Amino acid sequence: MSTMNISLPESLKAFVDEQVSQRGYGTSSEYVRELIRRDQDRLQLRNLLLAGASSAPTEPVNATYFEGLRERARGAAKVAGKTRRRS
Repeated sequence: MSTMNISLPESLKAFVDEQVSQRGYGTSSEYVRELIRRDQDRLQLRNLLLAGASSAPTEPVNATYFEGLRERARGAAKVAGKTRRRS
């Protein structure tokens, strides 16, 4: 793991320390890593939404479409359950 040092004004350092204490993080590094992960997730979601918004329209969905999604999810859950039992 790499190390990165950052400088914060006292008010931000106090805020970070408070969040670490109140939210149960072990260190300020854990808190900052979590913030970065959340930002990565937010950016990924934004990019997916933008890609979806700029994609070509598709056929309207119906009950058959949603039932197909449910079946795929059930199948994926079964495979994941078998994989976990082998570990």
